[in-house]
Amino acid sequence: MEQLPCEGCRGLCCGPVPVTETELKKIKKSIKAMPQKKRTALANQQRFFGTCLFYDVDHDRCGIHAVRPEVCRMFGYYKEMVCFRMPQLATKTDRQVRERPVGILSVDFTWRDFS
Repeated sequence: MEQLPCEGCRGLCCGPVPVTETELKKIKKSIKAMPQKKRTALANQQRFFGTCLFYDVDHDRCGIHAVRPEVCRMFGYYKEMVCFRMPQLATKTDRQVRERPVGILSVDFTWRDFS
């Protein structure tokens, strides 16, 4: 499977990000295990409004890639979530949501919820 050309996007496609209770627990665990210096640097970055609070502006990538929400894993590969740089990868149509979101990162959940 081809990878999306995310480098250089500066997080413009990274939001809004709905998150489930299960994903929230995984993210909290990952943030707690993250070195304090890295966590502080990530938390203090200035992002575009609506961009996910875990988008790492300094390194132009997801700051929690290993535990990113399912919607982020699906982005670019489903017709209703097309990557504008590589729309041909959006070939899937039967997006199944297993668990209902409990909120949106950067809106309902902020860095205060992960401290």
